[in-house]
Formats: sequence, structure tokens, C-alpha cells
Amino acid sequence: RLALDDEAVRADLAARDAADPAPAASADHAAYVIYTSGSTGTPKGVVVTHRNVLRLFDATGHWFGFGADDVWTLFHSYAFDFSVWELWGPLLYGGRLVVVPHAVSREPGAFLELLERERVTVLNQTPSAFHELIRADEAVGGAELALRYVVFGGEALDPARLLPWYERHADDSPRLVNMYGITETTVHVTHRALGAQEVRDGVVGAIGFGIPDLGVHVLDERLHPVPVGVVGEMYVSGEGVARGYANRPGLTSGRFVADPFGAPGTRMYRSGDLARRRHDGSLDYLGRADSQVKVRGFRIELGEIEAVLLDQDRVAQAAVVVREDTPGDRRLVAYVVTDGTTGGPAGPVLREAAAEALPAHMVPSA
Repeated sequence: RLALDDEAVRADLAARDAADPAPAASADHAAYVIYTSGSTGTPKGVVVTHRNVLRLFDATGHWFGFGADDVWTLFHSYAFDFSVWELWGPLLYGGRLVVVPHAVSREPGAFLELLERERVTVLNQTPSAFHELIRADEAVGGAELALRYVVFGGEALDPARLLPWYERHADDSPRLVNMYGITETTVHVTHRALGAQEVRDGVVGAIGFGIPDLGVHVLDERLHPVPVGVVGEMYVSGEGVARGYANRPGLTSGRFVADPFGAPGTRMYRSGDLARRRHDGSLDYLGRADSQVKVRGFRIELGEIEAVLLDQDRVAQAAVVVREDTPGDRRLVAYVVTDGTTGGPAGPVLREAAAEALPAHMVPSA
């Protein structure tokens, strides 16, 4: 307990320096830790510094021209690194941030009304969420929006599914932008501005060019660059590469490897994503080299879910897959084999066990 009218306390406060204390954090201190799914069942925390975040906006500012007049939405969970872009964009540029209520974020019609009412200018969406917004916009014949940019991230984009949007909105108002990114390299890695003609041409997998302060390499298993048009694994170097995984030195050394193209001591991140480079230098994303998937923007190691299921009594084998029975509706589905004894676990029991051990976005739908 501290009594501010106590004479001794008042004397102590009066003797202290009235100036603001010096900042305790430097650019290389950790700004946040975001956990991503782990194949062994243990999530891994990515340690990202203040310098990583600030340079993200410095390096991309010439593409967007963000300013104090922009209105952003915080649509995503702060457990998803897209929220870093949504939060720090308006804070750094002096804009306004509209925090979207959870119930509104799950109701496309209500969210569309919010965008119109608040005159939002910068919208950040996973493609699957935006497809639902397109349907809501179609239902009202095209809302009167103030959007300047819609930035896609978090999962692969199928441009053909944007055609209904262009039927009701101009090619460049708002400008649709596809940005491939990785948590370990601070949200975004590449940039590609889309146009109606490109969407009509059905260009799939195009993720554009790397952010200027990053190196995006397409390499073979010996870390040699592959020729143009040849598939390789993407490695990312430069100022966006995070510090590593919190308290996981072995895992960090396996994914954050020495950069043979940079100065001594620099590192690059091994993404596990397959890509190929076009003749103009831009990149095509071709999927994963392992069992990691993305569902509604969340990165998920299927092995982590399988490990939880295998921990349940009488479960002998488990496999988890992503099914897309309806276009754009990707769901996790688990299959289990019991040990043959009677009274094996029923589906609801396994789902309940998964819900206790895993975040909601990793619980299988069936």
C-alpha cells in the first residue's frame, strides 16, 4: 500500500528526477513472441524484435503511402501475426484503428456495414474471409466503401475467386494486394498488386517480388540457387529475419541457417515453402515441402494434432487431413484407428480432448 499524502512518500517523490526515464528497450529487444504450430506437439514461440517490425513499415511505405487519414481495422486475433501489421500500421502513421468485435468479424454482413460506417481505408484479410465479404457485398449490390487497399495474407490466394468483386468495384479503388509472408520473417515477405485483367487471366500462385530489405532465395537441397522456372525451397534473409524460437536453440539452428549470400554471421530462414522464379524475377508460390498447412490464415502442423489424438486412451493410429468439400471452405478432418478393445473413444470425446489441448483453430471439425 502506498499513501500519496504520507509526508515521507511526498518527500521521496519530490526528491526524484521529474524528467521522463530513458527508454529501457532498444531496437534489438524483443517486441513480441507469437507461437506457431509444432510438428512434435509443442508450439514454438517466434521472437520478433522492435527493429524487425519498424523496418517492415519503412521498407513497404513506398507501395502504400499510408498516412494519418487512413482508417484500419483490427480484424484478426493478436495470436496471428497479421495483427502486427493491423496494429502498428495506424499507430506508426497516426491513423485510426477500429477494433472489430469478435461477433462482427464472424458475420460478413455486419462487418461490411462496419467498413462502410467507419469509412475504413485499409483492410487486411485472409482470402477465405474476403470471399465471404464478397458474398455480403454482392447481396447488397455493392456497398459504398472508402477502401484504398485490401491486403491479402495468411493463405494462398486464388485470383479467379475475386472476379465478382471487380464486377462491382473499380480496378484500382480499392487496390487489391497479395502479400506472402512468414511469422519468422515478420509478417510480410513479398508484394504483388493485383488488377482485374490479371484476375481474369487466372494467374494462380503469383506472389510478386520480395520486400526491398529482404533477400528471397529459391534454392536446392545444397543451398544452390535453382534456374528460372525450376522449383526449389524458399529461404528468406535480411532485416525481417526474427531472432529465433524462444528457448528452443536446437530448433532455431535447424530453421535459421547461415546465409551463404550475406555477410559473415548473417542468417536466413528456411521456409519449407516451394516456389519458382519467373523470368521477370517475380515468384510463384507452389505449396509446402512438408505436412504443414494453412487454414483460415493459421499455420498448422498436422502432426501436432495427431500427437494429441494419439495421447488418448485406446487410440492406436491417427491421421489429420485438410478437406475442401466446398470451394474456399477448408476444414480439418481427423481419422483414428483404435487398439481393438471395446469401448473405444467416440468422436465427441476425441473432439473434447482436442479442444482442451489445442487452440480452437486446430480442433478438427470431424
